[in-house]
Amino acid sequence: MYFRNVKVINKPPKYGKTIYVSNHAASFMDPLVIAAFNRSVVYFMTRSDVFTSFTKPIFWVAHMLPIYRQRDGVNTKEKNTEVFKKCTETLLRNRNLLIFGEGFTDDTFVRRLKPIKKGAVRIGFTTLEACNWEEDIYIAAIGCNYSDPSRFGSDLLIKNSKPILLNQYQSEYQENPSKVISEVTSIVEGLLKEELTHVEEIENAEYHEKIMIIERKGMFDSFSNNPDLAERWGYSSALANKINESKFKISSELKISIDTYFQKLKKIETSDDLFYDSINNRFKPIHFFIQAALIPFSILGFAHCAIFYLLIKRFVEKKFRRDVFWGSTKLMMMIFIAGPINLGIFAFLPGLIGWPLSVLYFLLIPMFGYSFYFSMRFWQRVLLISELNRKDHKNLITERDDLKQKINNFVQL
Repeated sequence: MYFRNVKVINKPPKYGKTIYVSNHAASFMDPLVIAAFNRSVVYFMTRSDVFTSFTKPIFWVAHMLPIYRQRDGVNTKEKNTEVFKKCTETLLRNRNLLIFGEGFTDDTFVRRLKPIKKGAVRIGFTTLEACNWEEDIYIAAIGCNYSDPSRFGSDLLIKNSKPILLNQYQSEYQENPSKVISEVTSIVEGLLKEELTHVEEIENAEYHEKIMIIERKGMFDSFSNNPDLAERWGYSSALANKINESKFKISSELKISIDTYFQKLKKIETSDDLFYDSINNRFKPIHFFIQAALIPFSILGFAHCAIFYLLIKRFVEKKFRRDVFWGSTKLMMMIFIAGPINLGIFAFLPGLIGWPLSVLYFLLIPMFGYSFYFSMRFWQRVLLISELNRKDHKNLITERDDLKQKINNFVQL
């Protein structure tokens, strides 16, 4: 229910001896979506500082293994040797591992891959040594492509690479382990970049995003003009690749034009999505009819979900400075707070409508919540667009058209 659209490409088998290396764009959200949508049963590596005497048994049941970093203030080599042994045992039991190769998440969501660490490849070869190279051990990349992981009702595309058989490097590894680990890590990093939108230079990530907004294509989340996630990702990735090519660098003139336009939007306190819709996508009577029909369900959604969500939202955004944690934390708190509280309906509802209808009602509660959220977003847009339409923005409309033409001349995809 959190994501509007989810698509998985090249879904892997459920069991195997594969180490999956993924990007870490959305913190806690990443293991949740891979476990939920990617079919493969995985044990995933998690920062050690979240393992306490209370959480450790829970995390073991949830297939979580600790990984120790230098900043954790322990003998990382000794501790990780124990963890690597556990990883080896897991792989040899025909279970997969999931490792977030970047090692950490950026403070804000950005469409680029940070350098991959060597731990995943090292675990693979350690396992092969433990079984005397008699088992086939694979490594593969998983790209989690979000439109906006912190936003409810956004989109997700998961892309899986073809696996690499690590056994094929036996002779080279036995001759020079360090060299092979570095080389294979570089290969895995290249594979992962192919499954993602990767903007090489961090300063260009903002312009990549803004170009998608103006073009109304790609993986940006503020519009839904194209539900085909594979096609949207294709545009996003191709645009990033073009920006990364030295001969197609974004000119200073184009950057200034983009910055100037978005500064003017900020000055009138709106977004390009709202501004575009105020010009091109007028509300129709059918939109208001749908909202009227949803009123009973939206009221139920407010009672069962929205009250909890608004309180959780306020708490999370106050306590967590890094907004990259917001989406996944809100989701988990809703599951573990709103879910159990809503079970209270079974104390009285079966006596009124019977058990079958009571169970059906409980299962529909997430839909009621979505109805409320959908209606709230709709009326917010109505008010904001009405306010925009009361003012004259002809000059800004012309500026947007000129900017779009400049972008079209640059992009040509």
